[in-house]
Amino acid sequence: QVQLVESGGGLVQAGGSLRLSCAASGRTFSSDAMGWFRQAPGKEREFVAAVSMRSGNTAQSDSVKGRFTISRDNAKKTAFLQMNNLKPEDTAVYYCAASPRSMATSVGAYVYWGQGTQVTVSS
Repeated sequence: QVQLVESGGGLVQAGGSLRLSCAASGRTFSSDAMGWFRQAPGKEREFVAAVSMRSGNTAQSDSVKGRFTISRDNAKKTAFLQMNNLKPEDTAVYYCAASPRSMATSVGAYVYWGQGTQVTVSS
């Protein structure tokens, strides 16, 4: 089992920044991918960004490219999502997830999920 704990959400004005953290514990593997997804009310959960814990390779959705950066700290088994130039449409619950694959961008590829953290961007 893998446990994921997110932190760093909150309320911010448009144009502001937030940094989300996701700490993994339990049976984790260095080749796992860790990803961030978000879900707004009435919408499906969507991919935001992912990082390969082994290689450091990353992937982002088109909607956040140039604004969000995902990174990881292998020693701490932690993934980060730096979110800059936030927009009201970024408002959602953000979920951290872990996949046994080295890289994955689909919801179905992720096995373990955190409890979610709310991000609200006011206009």
